[in-house]
Amino acid sequence: MLDSRALARRTPCRRTALLAAGIMAAALTLTACGGGGVAGGSPGTKFVTGAGGIDTVKKADRQPLPAISGTTLDGNDLDLADYKGKVLVINIWGSWCAPCRAEMPHLVKVAGDTKDDGVQFVGINTRDPNKAPALKFQKEFSVPFPSLYDPAGKLMLRFPAGSLNPKAIPSTIFVDRDGKIAARALKALGEDELRKTLAPLIAEK
Repeated sequence: MLDSRALARRTPCRRTALLAAGIMAAALTLTACGGGGVAGGSPGTKFVTGAGGIDTVKKADRQPLPAISGTTLDGNDLDLADYKGKVLVINIWGSWCAPCRAEMPHLVKVAGDTKDDGVQFVGINTRDPNKAPALKFQKEFSVPFPSLYDPAGKLMLRFPAGSLNPKAIPSTIFVDRDGKIAARALKALGEDELRKTLAPLIAEK
């Protein structure tokens, strides 16, 4: 039998092991919450998983962009159907989201560079309970394109099932000139990734 001094020596070690196990379990849980279910979508979306986390859809398999309209952060009415005939880039972001802050300068740059190619960028701001932080974000990054204000994430639910994951913010949807969903990224994008995804859509006739 162990005496009391031996038990005292072993108890801290056991507590340390249990603590480490608990931390590891928590980390695995967080990883699952952050990344679970974001790749591939449902079979009905026809997304083909691409390198670097950008999924595309063959032209014949693309689904129409659903009716998406609302009020922008600036208080204007906006209906995405008005952009049919343009290549549309829909970025879902929040002012609270660190990857969104890292991504936005790339969106701003590419939006300016591709405007004359018939590309229109639009944002959907989500999970900002009031407009003030989102408006500050827009001003800080000199965002040239409008953003629909969607604090409850209701607009995200209008996209075809499997197209978006509410946990994956930022996300970006690419729509072809016919108003059909052609690609998506459930992560922050860099300038090169944006250009490579847009190039074939710009070239489509």
